This record gives sequence, structure tokens and C-alpha cells, in this order.
Amino acid sequence: MSPNTSNSEMLYRELGSTAERVSAIGLGGWHIGLKHIDEELGIRIIPSAIDRGITFMDNCWDYNDGVSEARMGKALRDGYRDKVFLMTKIDGRSKAEAAKQLDESLKRLQVDCIDLVQHHEILRFDDPHRVFYPEGANAALIEAREAGKLRYIGFTGHKDPYIHLHMLEIAEQNGFKFDAVQMPLNVMDAHYRSFAKLVVPELVKRQIGVLAMKTMANGILLKSNTVTPIECLHYALNLPTSVVITGIDSMEILEQAFEAVRTFQPMNEQQVQSLLAKTAQAGSRGEFEPFKTSSIFDGTAQHPDWLGDEPERIQQLMPA
Repeated sequence: MSPNTSNSEMLYRELGSTAERVSAIGLGGWHIGLKHIDEELGIRIIPSAIDRGITFMDNCWDYNDGVSEARMGKALRDGYRDKVFLMTKIDGRSKAEAAKQLDESLKRLQVDCIDLVQHHEILRFDDPHRVFYPEGANAALIEAREAGKLRYIGFTGHKDPYIHLHMLEIAEQNGFKFDAVQMPLNVMDAHYRSFAKLVVPELVKRQIGVLAMKTMANGILLKSNTVTPIECLHYALNLPTSVVITGIDSMEILEQAFEAVRTFQPMNEQQVQSLLAKTAQAGSRGEFEPFKTSSIFDGTAQHPDWLGDEPERIQQLMPA
């Protein structure tokens, strides 16, 4: 199968070495559960996207206190579940907390199995160690995979590319290979602590699926007045991404995603550099990527209880 195939409205790509064929645009789960989004609209967006060819569904255990998963669960009833590649994320670092959150996600999504479950917000250099301790979260996901509750395992983060590389290193030390990795990939990222420059080549080399997020950072990038939404999506689609996840909170924004696919043509190096030149000054200090330079986007920093207990072996080392 060709890595890039299409139907009349959507482009499809392979997810790393999994042989799964997924839509190049993914529907972001956070937006559909926002308080200002009417539940009926949030639910209606999902089958509308699926009917036109979007198959990759993004979500997370903590999005809008579970509302996003609950709405997606309702939307995927009546035959839609089998038409999508369903992904969610869990915050737990301990085995117990990860298992608990996964079971809650399964219940909200109204499914027996989730296609891809990812360790969410790998933001700190201690996170990989906590995930891979014997009583860490990855042990829970491996057990869940063996039990048929999930099919693939990945991780996400938005803070620093070197933390992503550290996660890959710790995984390798533990004899584990991730199926997918999610990160900010946008027209500003290229200029500041760049995931595209540092992480993406490593993932391509290892045949791990590349998932792009924060392509417009919930509209923050657009406030720089340097690029258009379509340019943002084209840039991410031009990278070796399996999926570009984008937040969709209206039928107009859904149409925008399809317009980006319809008008996308692979860019040569000169075209890429011309686009990046427009964002070089605005992107040089991370001003329009506050997820890298502030804690505002760090849900697990604001809710450390989501992570679960520190490993027992570490606690035993501490003085009484």
C-alpha cells in the first residue's frame, strides 16, 4: 500500500510500522467538549467528519472533565465505531492510576477496545522513569493490551523536544517501542525548541507514527498575523506526519480542514523556507507557543493527583 492514498475528500497515510491506514487529518477531542459548544453540535460534528472521510479520532481522559470522551462515545454509536481509528490519552504515571483512568475512558467512550492509548503530557524529565518503573503506567497499558482493551501504545507532550527524545531513550532501555508519538508541529515550532527538527527525524528512522498537534494552538498562532489557517495545516501536512490533529468546534472549521486537504500539494524546500520566513521573527522566542514557555497548558501540573503515587521504591529511599 502506498503511504499516501486518498478518496475524493481525504488523504490517508500509514501509522508508522503498524500498517494501519488513517486519515491525514484527525479530529481533536478537546474542542467538542468545551462548555460553549452545544452538546448536540459537539456530537454532530463527529459523524459529519466521518461521513466525509476523517477516520482518526483524538481524545483524552481529562478533556473537559470527561465530557469530550462522553460526547464522542455517544457520537460513535449506531455503527460509527467501526469506521474510525480511536485514540485517547491517560495521565496516570503509576500502574494503578493508569489502569483506573483507562477503564474510565473505555466506559465513557462506550467501547471494549481503544485503538491507540497514549501517555499524556510527558513534560518533565522524570515522567519517562515513572512510566517505565515496574509499577508504572506502561505496565498497565501492556496488561491492557494483552487483555484486548487497547491495540497500540504511544505518548504525547508539548514542552520540550529533548524530553521526547529522553522518553524514547528510556523506552529503548526497557526494550519497548512506541507505535506513535504526538507533539506540536507548526509554523512557529521550526524556530524555537523544534520538535520538527529534533524529534520527527528520529521517529521516521524508528518507523514510529508521527502525530501533529497544536498546528494553530487553538488560534494563538493566528494572532501573530503572519499565516493563515490553511497555511498552518499545509505546513503540518507537508511534514512526514501520519495525522495532523486539529480542533474542530463548528461545521465551518470542519469545512476548513477539508479545504486544506483539497488544496494541499507537497511543498519543495524553497516553498517551505518561504513560509517559515514569514514566521521567523514571531516564532523566535516561543511567544506564540505558550505551551512550551508557560504552565498554562499543563493540566498535570495543575492537577498532580492525576499522576498517581510516586513509585514505592523511590519512597523507600527517602529519609524517615
